[in-house]
Amino acid sequence: MTIFSKIVKGEIPSYKVAEDDRFYAFLDINPVAKGHTLVIPKREVDYLFDEEDDEIAAHMVFAKRVAHAIKAAIPCTKVGVCVMGLDVPHAHIHLLPLVNEGDMDFKKPHLKFSDEEMKAIAASIAEKF
Repeated sequence: MTIFSKIVKGEIPSYKVAEDDRFYAFLDINPVAKGHTLVIPKREVDYLFDEEDDEIAAHMVFAKRVAHAIKAAIPCTKVGVCVMGLDVPHAHIHLLPLVNEGDMDFKKPHLKFSDEEMKAIAASIAEKF
C-alpha cells in the first residue's frame, strides 16, 4: 500500500482540496508553489499512463476542475501540469499555480507553510471547487 493509498483511507492526514468517488486532490506537503496540489486516483496504480483509458480521461477532467479552483483561489496566470511518477509509485498529477515558467522548477527550494496556512490554502481552493 502506497502512502497515497493511506492518505485516501484517512490513515495519514492530508490537506484535502477535492474528492469524488474515484479521485482525491490534496496539497503537496513539500510544495514548489503556494497551492501546489496533487491529484490521484483512489485506485492504486503505479503511473498515470498505466491507468485504463477511461480512468486517465476522468483523472484529467477531475484535475481540470481542481486547476480551475486553484486559479480562482491563488493569484496566478495559469496552472501548470506535471506528471513525473518517480517519487511515489501511485499515479499522480502535480498542479502548480504559475506566474512564469520558473515557477515549475522542482529543483528550486521548496516552500514551508505552517499547519494553519496549509489548512487555509486548502480551504480556499476547496471553496472554489
